[in-house]
Amino acid sequence: IPYKEKVIPYLDRLDPEAEAIGAVNVIKIIRDDPDDEDDYELVGYNSDVVGFRDSISPLITPQRTKALILGTGGAAKAVRQGLKSLGVESVYVSRSPRRGMLSYDDLTPEVMASRKVIVNTTPLGMYPSVDSFPPIPYGLLGPDHLLYDLIYNPDTTAFMRKGAEHGAEVKNGLEMLLLQAFESWRIWNM
Repeated sequence: IPYKEKVIPYLDRLDPEAEAIGAVNVIKIIRDDPDDEDDYELVGYNSDVVGFRDSISPLITPQRTKALILGTGGAAKAVRQGLKSLGVESVYVSRSPRRGMLSYDDLTPEVMASRKVIVNTTPLGMYPSVDSFPPIPYGLLGPDHLLYDLIYNPDTTAFMRKGAEHGAEVKNGLEMLLLQAFESWRIWNM
């Protein structure tokens, strides 16, 4: 999970979007001379942005213009870029908040009422820890909320289940996984 950021110093250059995000999940090896094994360049890309953006865009409504991003890792950075490209303002929520971030304790009724999109980028709820979930105030959710979980194993996470119990629309990350894989294939073959 943390390698999307840690790999960057080992690359020769970054695609502009990966550089803006600060995270890489696709590495392309470019060779000018295929016979010279020392002649190559490693270029970092981020296909998560495309996968996430294209997966969530049909669910963005006029009521869903502000988001909470649970987590602050490489996937969270791609999610933020994807939301930005859709005109959705976002803020990170972290256990250890820094300037410009919220903590889980900051999720007041006012915050929850104004931020209708909530994206889980943490591993909470991923197999085998399927009973764990981010500590948000689920009782403040309603039908205008969208809970998007990047996790796709299990199909329905505890985060999604708890949101749906309060009427929220929910979606897992399987479509994002597939769309980012298609984008990775495009990058490797362009």
